[in-house]
Amino acid sequence: MSLGFKGLLRPLFKLLLLLLMALLALQLYFVGRIALMGVLAPESTAFQRSEIYRVASTTGSLQWSQRWVPYAQISMNLKRAVIASEDASFTEHDGLDLEALEKAWGKNAAAEQRAKKIADRLAAETAKRQSSKKTSNVSVAPAPLKLVANAPKIIGGSTITQQLAKNLFLSGERTLLRKSEELLLTLMLEAMLNKQRILEIYLNNVEWGEGIFGAEAAAQHYFRKPAARLSPYEAARLAVMLPRPRYFETRPNSDYLESRANTIVARMGGVDVP
Repeated sequence: MSLGFKGLLRPLFKLLLLLLMALLALQLYFVGRIALMGVLAPESTAFQRSEIYRVASTTGSLQWSQRWVPYAQISMNLKRAVIASEDASFTEHDGLDLEALEKAWGKNAAAEQRAKKIADRLAAETAKRQSSKKTSNVSVAPAPLKLVANAPKIIGGSTITQQLAKNLFLSGERTLLRKSEELLLTLMLEAMLNKQRILEIYLNNVEWGEGIFGAEAAAQHYFRKPAARLSPYEAARLAVMLPRPRYFETRPNSDYLESRANTIVARMGGVDVP
């Protein structure tokens, strides 16, 4: 019995050791990639590659616009606007903004509770109407339900560094393992690159529409000018688009986009830029 049990443990131990070695090798690969980014611009990101496949496979063609520009050639207005909109404490934290995460969790929990209450009211109203139909011989057209149980909007609370880590290396799936890797990569980026380089890589690779990546491509596409010449309001509009770029690309006259952009313009003066 004892020898048999040991015989089972031996291959299990070897498998576990191989998994640990593979995990260590993966982390060393990420360390090497990040170290290289200190001197060379990344050719592409994991998110961009997945988008290339998605667009090419669904449309049969690929309209792609991206051109790397140095940090100094990106408007200070855009740097301020993106930080004000996405990560106000970017220059202060070490990659993770625990206060923002806590607020995001609270907002998500409240949104889920509101959605559940609406769903419960809809279910109760539906059951009541069905019961009334069964007990009544008179056919009456039911009034339309005014409540709609939409799925709650999930607020991430991610910092710019977290977003960069995810876009550079990871898939879009939402699992505990992927989130753990994102946090580890975030700490690597912060340890090996300075804030200016992190922001430079982020602004040159973030999505601003279907096949539109980076500040230069976005400035040319939406305003027909280089990223260096963006005005405060133009920069703010681009910053507001970031959470849902493809959505706002098709809704340029959105009232929310205009209102939120004005709010960001008002906040830009108090933002620290690396």
